[in-house]
Amino acid sequence: MQAREHIRSISYLKSHAAQISEEVAATGAPVIITQNGEAAMVIEGVQQYQDKEDLIALLKLLALGEKDRQAGLGLSVEESRAQLAQRRQQR
Repeated sequence: MQAREHIRSISYLKSHAAQISEEVAATGAPVIITQNGEAAMVIEGVQQYQDKEDLIALLKLLALGEKDRQAGLGLSVEESRAQLAQRRQQR
């Protein structure tokens, strides 16, 4: 579906909130709400929102890891494997 099909005005939202909720739940596609002809907000399902938040958190962790790697911090693969082997032996 094209994004155009999921654009609604704020006045439509006011009078059809339940219908928009059902649409989002059924299609999984977010609905863009406009005010005075400009995009003002996006309505999306809770699961889609949570998935997006989880992805953002993961990307932040990856960026921090890459920053550390470029700074020469952290362990090489060999050092990491050696540490794991040592910890297994200690058990």
